Amino acid sequence: MIYPKILEKEISYFQKLPGIGEKSAERLALAVLELPEEDVIAFAESLKNARFSLQKCLLCGHLSEEDVCSVCSDDNRNRNLICVLEDYKSVFAFEKAGEYNGTYHILGKLISPIDDIGPEDINLSSLVDRVNKASNPELIIALKSTMEGETTTLYIKKIFEEKNVSISRLSYGIPMGAEIDYLDALTLGRALSDRKNIS
Repeated sequence: MIYPKILEKEISYFQKLPGIGEKSAERLALAVLELPEEDVIAFAESLKNARFSLQKCLLCGHLSEEDVCSVCSDDNRNRNLICVLEDYKSVFAFEKAGEYNGTYHILGKLISPIDDIGPEDINLSSLVDRVNKASNPELIIALKSTMEGETTTLYIKKIFEEKNVSISRLSYGIPMGAEIDYLDALTLGRALSDRKNIS
């Protein structure tokens, strides 16, 4: 390549980020060279802190700087309403929509026999504990509309079918295969308010 080896390495790391191709990686790497020294040091420190200081909330599995995340520790939240998501990125999408006042539960993965991921490989046992401790619990299943999402939804429904748990899912207004964290706030808000019971 035409760049010095140090710059080549920086470009290659930018390319590891999703949605960043070679040209974008080059632009970002060259832009970093133009930043003031203190900004570069602060940027590097923030990357390091985000990667090594953030942890999973002990209750829901969301990202947190503390043992319990800001959502789970908020007394104004409806603790009997639990939105089940695949990953923490979707939490940010819901929070941006600003129409949800319950809590979340992050599964971490979806059931996928083809990928050798079974029910025991996802964060289900703590969900059962949370539901058992809640009074009149409601689960909102907000998983993507794929085979894995459907399989996981049906498994969760089966776990709680003998218990007094209301289970709904987001409206099918969400496009098939869409990633929750890529939805705009209006679409997500409408899907949340138009959620349906799982029959």
